[in-house]
Amino acid sequence: MAGLGPQGRIGRAAALAAAAVAIAVTISPGPAAAGAWTAGGWNFSDERGGFRILSVTGAGTVRDPIVIVEEITALGPAVLVIRDRRDRRSSADGRPAPDHLAASMIKIVFNRTGETWTGFELELREVEDQASPYQDGLSFDQMRAFNLPVSSNVFAGARHVDEPADLVRFWGGQVRHGGSVRFNFPITDPTVKAEFYLLQQPRVLIADRGPGRPVTVAARAAAEPADP
Repeated sequence: MAGLGPQGRIGRAAALAAAAVAIAVTISPGPAAAGAWTAGGWNFSDERGGFRILSVTGAGTVRDPIVIVEEITALGPAVLVIRDRRDRRSSADGRPAPDHLAASMIKIVFNRTGETWTGFELELREVEDQASPYQDGLSFDQMRAFNLPVSSNVFAGARHVDEPADLVRFWGGQVRHGGSVRFNFPITDPTVKAEFYLLQQPRVLIADRGPGRPVTVAARAAAEPADP
């Protein structure tokens, strides 16, 4: 069978994402409190709060990306904790399991914050309270393992920043309360750690907050220009 081209792979990913959303809204979302979900040998947890995972599916390949459906309820950042749960002894076909990370990811995020998002940031960290430098290897495909762009179905622009942190900024769109947005991106690391973090930061439209509603420090920081 001929391999899928970039557009075909993007179309397949969109179809998988739509199916994941349909499943997430029709089945039990898992634990009522903080929960952990496993897919592709990786464990995904919303234990830090501020958001809730609704479903996780997939293997992490281009044809079968890991699709995470979640709802963000606070202005964040919402910290997704990711842990390596792969069997180090052997893979399914008997070969040694890889020590590196190369995963194709899709995130579908529902806005439950009561605000309008005008942008979004995804940031990878090996240490939760420290920015990830270029040299640590953890990145949005620094290894060039995938031939797909970082993209969103709502935000028209996306900019990858290597220093002083490893993050992707999205801008050029709006997600109102109750709406959703999809992000397509890879994560790679040649020397993967047992645990790392994905910080998710909505940018809000301050003018939409309404009279008498205070602007918090987090909201003000999230509303700063994305500097594309």
